[in-house]
Amino acid sequence: MWQCSSVGQHSTLSLLNYLRGGKQFIEPRYHDTFMSQTHTHTHTHTVYSLVVCHSQLSCPIRRLDPGFQGCQLLGMTREPGREAHADQSIIILHAKVAQKSYGNEKRFFCPPPCVYISGRGWRVMQDHLKDAVYRVCGYMCLDSSTQSQADTFKLIFDEQPNSGMFACAKSLFISDQDKRKHFRLLLRLFLGNRQEVGSFQSRMIKVISKPSQKRQSMKNADLCISSCSRVALFNRLRSQTVSTRYLSVDRGAFVASARQWTAFTITMVEDQRADQGDFVLSEGFICYGCVVQLVCTESGLALPPMVIRKVNKQYAILDVDEPVSQLHKCAFQFRDNPHAYLCLSNDTIIQYQVRLPHPSREVLNDGSCWTIIGVETVEFTFNQGMACIQTPVSPFPVITGLEVNGGGHVAMLEIHGENFSPHLKVWFGNSEAETMFKSPKSLLCVVPDVSVFSDGWRCLRRVITVPLSLIRLDGLIYRTTFSFTYTPELHPSAPEDDVLLETIHQEFTRANFHLFM
Repeated sequence: MWQCSSVGQHSTLSLLNYLRGGKQFIEPRYHDTFMSQTHTHTHTHTVYSLVVCHSQLSCPIRRLDPGFQGCQLLGMTREPGREAHADQSIIILHAKVAQKSYGNEKRFFCPPPCVYISGRGWRVMQDHLKDAVYRVCGYMCLDSSTQSQADTFKLIFDEQPNSGMFACAKSLFISDQDKRKHFRLLLRLFLGNRQEVGSFQSRMIKVISKPSQKRQSMKNADLCISSCSRVALFNRLRSQTVSTRYLSVDRGAFVASARQWTAFTITMVEDQRADQGDFVLSEGFICYGCVVQLVCTESGLALPPMVIRKVNKQYAILDVDEPVSQLHKCAFQFRDNPHAYLCLSNDTIIQYQVRLPHPSREVLNDGSCWTIIGVETVEFTFNQGMACIQTPVSPFPVITGLEVNGGGHVAMLEIHGENFSPHLKVWFGNSEAETMFKSPKSLLCVVPDVSVFSDGWRCLRRVITVPLSLIRLDGLIYRTTFSFTYTPELHPSAPEDDVLLETIHQEFTRANFHLFM
């Protein structure tokens, strides 16, 4: 059986080019949803199925199942299940677009790129190193060889209540001398003894000159705000940078923060089910006049349903239905209280009551005018256990897609991505797979037999899902957000003679694989 289903609450998949006995390519389609979705395609002669999960800040970070036997392995072993509690995670949070600076002006990126460091693995290092050595420091700049030291921002990490660390790069900008239309941020982390942890890149950022005031079309889809995407909201009084406040969540409450911002999932709400009180969510571009809901991607805290309105010169325009674009000024009108708008007052989030309602526009105060911008999240998670590896963890391998060749008891898995090397091995759960390096963007491996994970699997006929990991030759584990699922066949069990033939065929395939290695 081939089965593609969402793992967690915030991933969906599309199954492309399904061919019996040929190649099956599974391509993740990343966006947030709040409803479980399942897409199923069945065939009576295929055993394996793939479940692809891409963890983002909007959903809990996917870890190994505590009940999985490999998770109990500790010490200096190379199994990816070892010391799962000692993982080290780095999350970069940044905007999708950045305004270019002209002449001597410096338009700092807003909201500023943020770095979150978490995981007990950082504390495990402290047990082996002195405090001064353990202290993490970092630098962030644009990924350009022409960047000078003056253009590099030194990050100051603050301790977080959840035992993590946080820093933001407040003074990064891109000048008009830089002619690129897209760029990435480059983060470099070091320990106090100047030992390099590694270099980490953000997702691609689009350069714009200024917010577009024209009605957006499909030609500029990358500037539109999509339903189920992540956004940030900030309020800036009289265009003064020092007065900028970001909509954020702190200790279970919505606040206006001058330093820390939160990513929210913005989703269009079509209607409400009276019997259950649930909302029917919709895909597509967010347009003015739509009912939307904002949900904190980290805590899950949600604001009530609101109508998004375009703002023009302190007025909320009520008769506009064009798509919402990056860095547009907008207002959020509470659906169940049409004369109230989402507003900030100092550091507090309140409802602003309109005094003189009007059929086509309403007068707002400064605190009710928000700027909306799409944001991205990229996460890097690794585990060095007790080894305290001295070499940098970068270049960090990133998986972008999986391609399966064959089926039944014999299958090859091709892994597509970036930064692959001959020093990497693919692991299914706590089982190493025979791996061949094809290129920096492709690895090929033999899918282990399901009996490796459960001797009685063929009798129990149950689904088994194992996480995929990449392990460097020195034992460094790179966590991924992908997993592989073994699904039982639906047809009756084959005679013993057929099983013997399948076993011979499987060993023959493995022998051929070794010839290519």
